[in-house]
Amino acid sequence: MGGSAEGLFIAEIVLLLLVGRGLGELFQRYGQPAIMGQLIGGILLGPSLFGWIWPGAQHLIFSTDPAQKGMIDAVSQLGILLLLLLTGMETDLRLVRRVGAACFSISITGVVVPFVLGFALAQFLPGTLLPDPTQRVVAGLFLGTALSISSVKIVAMVVREMNFMRRNLGQIIISSAIIEDTIGWLIIAVTFGIATNGSLQLLPLVTTVVEVALFMAFSFTIGRRLVFTLIRWSNDSFRSEYAVITVILIIMGVMALITNLIGVHTVLGAFVAGILVGESPILSDHIEGQLRGVITALFMPVFFGMAGLSADLTVLADPTLALLTLALVAIASIGKFGGAFIGGRMAGMSRKEAIAVGSAMNARGSTEVIVASIGLSMNILSHNLFTMIVTMAVITTLAMPPMLRWALGRLPIGNAEKQRVDRELLDERGFVSRLERLLLLVDDSPAGKFTAYLAGLVGGGSGMPTTLLHLNEGKLAGRDTGPQRTSKEVKKGAAKSARVVSKAEDTPVDKVHLTTRTELEATAETIAAEARKGYGLLFVGLEKALTEKGSFSPMLNDITSGFDGPLCLALNGARSTGKMPVLRAGTTILVPVNGTEIARRAADFALALARPHRARVKVLYVSQARQGSQPGSVSHRREEAVLKDVADLADRYGVTVDTAIRARATPDKAIAREAAKGAAMVVMGVTQRPGDELFFGDTATAVLAAVACPVVLLATERVKQTDAAEQTAADIGA
Repeated sequence: MGGSAEGLFIAEIVLLLLVGRGLGELFQRYGQPAIMGQLIGGILLGPSLFGWIWPGAQHLIFSTDPAQKGMIDAVSQLGILLLLLLTGMETDLRLVRRVGAACFSISITGVVVPFVLGFALAQFLPGTLLPDPTQRVVAGLFLGTALSISSVKIVAMVVREMNFMRRNLGQIIISSAIIEDTIGWLIIAVTFGIATNGSLQLLPLVTTVVEVALFMAFSFTIGRRLVFTLIRWSNDSFRSEYAVITVILIIMGVMALITNLIGVHTVLGAFVAGILVGESPILSDHIEGQLRGVITALFMPVFFGMAGLSADLTVLADPTLALLTLALVAIASIGKFGGAFIGGRMAGMSRKEAIAVGSAMNARGSTEVIVASIGLSMNILSHNLFTMIVTMAVITTLAMPPMLRWALGRLPIGNAEKQRVDRELLDERGFVSRLERLLLLVDDSPAGKFTAYLAGLVGGGSGMPTTLLHLNEGKLAGRDTGPQRTSKEVKKGAAKSARVVSKAEDTPVDKVHLTTRTELEATAETIAAEARKGYGLLFVGLEKALTEKGSFSPMLNDITSGFDGPLCLALNGARSTGKMPVLRAGTTILVPVNGTEIARRAADFALALARPHRARVKVLYVSQARQGSQPGSVSHRREEAVLKDVADLADRYGVTVDTAIRARATPDKAIAREAAKGAAMVVMGVTQRPGDELFFGDTATAVLAAVACPVVLLATERVKQTDAAEQTAADIGA
């Protein structure tokens, strides 16, 4: 019997995945949400089609035996928690804060109007549609909530497809859906508490509301820091695979248990856990992608397939139920569209904008099905009423994408908004904006302190987590150099510059995540072990980085070989006095460019350094033409386009730039001449060449030998052995 039960369980999973994924793919190809295909796949596998055509086979595979049904139901219930975790991770509260008051007006009216209509409808439904006609209040709360929540995922899908994610209206739509989602899960939590008590009682209701408020307050204060700390600790301490995902699942489980203990549904704990996990500064894209993959590939098709199996569309053959379902669809659509439309008009939107908002908010999709499934499992909704709600969710969700596409297509973009969108697109192409975590290896030298200072400027604006490895070479050599004092100086320099950026960009100081550790040695092995924790850029600042012959030291070669990502090396020019500059207003950073993406990243990096102190950036284009490009020629237009691109990027940063084109000189000589005019430092984009020793090309070597100021080499790419010859003439710094 055990083997048969396991076989049926596997058969159920395989069928749900096969049909759900197949229909989901088909729906997505025609511009509809994939989850609707998974839901309809479950409906087709249930009594609506498969059970109608071949009832014996359907009952055999999807058995009603409690033990057999409990196995697949357990996967489905876990799927609900994971879906809410993923929904929370996709909830961007920063977007809500940035958009402002308009989304609150839309979300409040967009929830209140359909909620009132849904609650009122429950009071007039035939008693046969309710498992317990005396529980109309609780049923009304569930029905009102189901009618009032929008599906953030489906709304975001269409808004993103229409390239409206950066538009003002698109951000308002997404923010409104986020607020509605949050309000909806809070209502479900309170409704669950009422349903548990059996009736609407004042004292238990007040107790539940207070407990939910305390849970939310704890979660977004102490809980947020605990979640951040646990994710960072697991990422940095564990060597086993997917340790961070395990910790995230444990966090979700613990928070779900807490909400269960205070008498509300576990979905609230999972949803809040997802929000906190999504805000974690250490959560990298690949970790989030791994978690999203298993939820989307397994649990989502199983849950929505099981929800579809619970719906029996054959009951709609009854004219009364069919008419009630049409009435439910009409009430849901009118209530949601009307509520959001009223909120939009109250917020000062035009009629066309308010129509677009109302169209967007009318998608229920996954959220509605989850709410209805919870009501069904708690015996608050009957199977017939559940079928009606699922039918309404399918109809309104499938109708939303074409409606929203039509509404958004009627809204032209204004000049001011277009300029903002263009600036954000430029920012998205930036190198610094895509960094998530920094690794910093320095010693006590001026170069080490200067490198720490630069890392703070880069990471301070976004509170980028930074790990500072302080190399105590003095102790290795048997000399007492006061490691505690110097280590504190290096840390103080990085933290100070990070706080400068925080103040300049209005970022809270407590968002500067700086971890320091003193290392007795740094080798390829130790750096590689640290690099496994996930870093976007390695800063290196060492006193003995170069040999007397101008090549890189063996220690630097060894260190950098252990890091596969981008490198940033702060080096003294051969003619430098050893004194490192402090950036301030009027200070000039020289950046040579040549139109390659590598050079553009260096310009982006220099602008990030210049922004906090409003330093100036000099962008130098060294023309490859011996006599210089003629005005109007193809090469001249290309040079002008490269400089304009950097100037546009500088405008986004709010940094003043000067541009110049130089010809009739080799790149290294042109750079050295320009640096001699008073540049505080040179930032060069370079490419690491293949070989056992660190080498960035003849131009970089010549510039280091010729200038009297510090040179920052930013190596964001490595050249393969087969491409080395072609790269020689390709970029300025390489």
